[in-house]
Amino acid sequence: MTPRLDRRDFLRLGLAGAAALAANGAPSPAAAAEGELLYNGIRLPTPWPPQLKEIPKELPTPAYLTSPPAVIPIDVGRQLFVDDFLVANTTLTRTHHRPTYHAKNPVLTGGMVFSDGVWYDPADKLFKMWYLTKGGTAYATSKDGIAWEKPELDVKKGTNLVQTSPRDSSTVWLDLEEKDPKKRYKMFRSASRAEKKSWCLWVHFSADGVHWSEPEPTGACGDRSTVFYNPFRKVWVYSLRHGWGQPRKRRYWEARDDVVKGAQWGENSAPPLWCGSDKLDPPRDDYKVTPELYNLDCAAYESVLLGLFTIWRGQFPEREKPNEVCVGYSRDGWSWTRPDRRGFLPISETKGEWNYGNVQSAGGCCLVVGDELYFYCSGRGTGHVTSLTVLRRDGFASMDAGESGGTLTTRPVTFRGKHLFVNADAAAGELRAEVLDERGEVIAPFGAANCVPVRADKTRQGVTWKDAPDLGRVAGKTVQFRFHLTKGKLYAFWVSPEETGASHGYVAAGGPGFTGITDNIGAGGSRP
Repeated sequence: MTPRLDRRDFLRLGLAGAAALAANGAPSPAAAAEGELLYNGIRLPTPWPPQLKEIPKELPTPAYLTSPPAVIPIDVGRQLFVDDFLVANTTLTRTHHRPTYHAKNPVLTGGMVFSDGVWYDPADKLFKMWYLTKGGTAYATSKDGIAWEKPELDVKKGTNLVQTSPRDSSTVWLDLEEKDPKKRYKMFRSASRAEKKSWCLWVHFSADGVHWSEPEPTGACGDRSTVFYNPFRKVWVYSLRHGWGQPRKRRYWEARDDVVKGAQWGENSAPPLWCGSDKLDPPRDDYKVTPELYNLDCAAYESVLLGLFTIWRGQFPEREKPNEVCVGYSRDGWSWTRPDRRGFLPISETKGEWNYGNVQSAGGCCLVVGDELYFYCSGRGTGHVTSLTVLRRDGFASMDAGESGGTLTTRPVTFRGKHLFVNADAAAGELRAEVLDERGEVIAPFGAANCVPVRADKTRQGVTWKDAPDLGRVAGKTVQFRFHLTKGKLYAFWVSPEETGASHGYVAAGGPGFTGITDNIGAGGSRP
């Protein structure tokens, strides 16, 4: 029997969390209460963003894990088990998963995403890619995300170039919330600013992703700097290389509306230090070089901020940098958990393979394609190429049970929807769910014995009970879910307002069937 979380447990968690915050020198609960309240019940500290003197040598545990909200709203997105934010107690075992490289890689040759961007455009019903190539930034399209075409454009006759200005890395963002159609696409191009003898991000706008406006500069920054939009807080975030400093690490800046005027930091308002590598990033056995954080691309996926951490592990003349991309997760947009330090988009140790050197992530991070997530990345093992990796939807981590079975009880949650869904592989066993009140007692008729067992492997399957058409009678109340699982994997759960299972969470760089930045279609999600 899994122990229940009662009112005393609530109080004990709150006191323990406050003590942990104080011990780490974090703001007191009173100060934190002044900060912004997020969609998931997390309260941001003040001042915001936090001001760090140095990047910690060990990644600190986020305050929202040591002192989670007493009640967690779960109306935004599928609820993932990448950390213990949602878990009160469990006898299940967490497994972290990595995507698989596609058999047809590389999917594009003659150029590479150096962040840049890969998006699904719902207006044109096309996958679109921007990438670094000889002469500047080029553009390709695809109907399925696998076979790519390089259209001949009018920017530079006879080529598929859309920008011929000098550049290092770049970020292209398809902004589906932009009201000005001329700014639907945004490009943040990293290049030198000759008159000030420094680098910056040059910002361009476009209505079609092909013809771009004249550039406007941001404040000064290092070369490998990128940008992403955090829709949870409606801010643009600049993931900036720390000047030309060593070791490589990131600084943070955010702008609420205008991506140019809001990015004019200066010497008296320098972007604060944000994050870097730490002692848990393993050095290579052959190089024995302390790893550094080379780049950080981010995107909102369902209910979390997904981070793709390009880790630099040294470099020698005989080989391109053996950089590879690792994964991390944030629920407040600042703090990170990185529970799996293996390469999420790894390099190959076989000379002659496309990913033998310098694997880099794509802006937008991933696309939702039916039951799968598409991650694009570049490699420089056989020239500059772009490749595809594929992961089960929500498949970053699963909570697993063997033949003897186990349970997982969530922290207290609240929701406005009434249809419970899970992403689970229970084809060889079964999953049942029950709903508990604040005392940890089962709310009839939502008991495990009354639950219709889930015995399938699907990324979206409804959970129902006999004598109860839905969860409407407990919507808006504080409850806990307890999942009973045998011989299976539980990847995510969520409560939807619709029978289609729409999660109303974010879909990163989009995908076929989605018309906006969130999943408002559920069962309508499809493959091309």
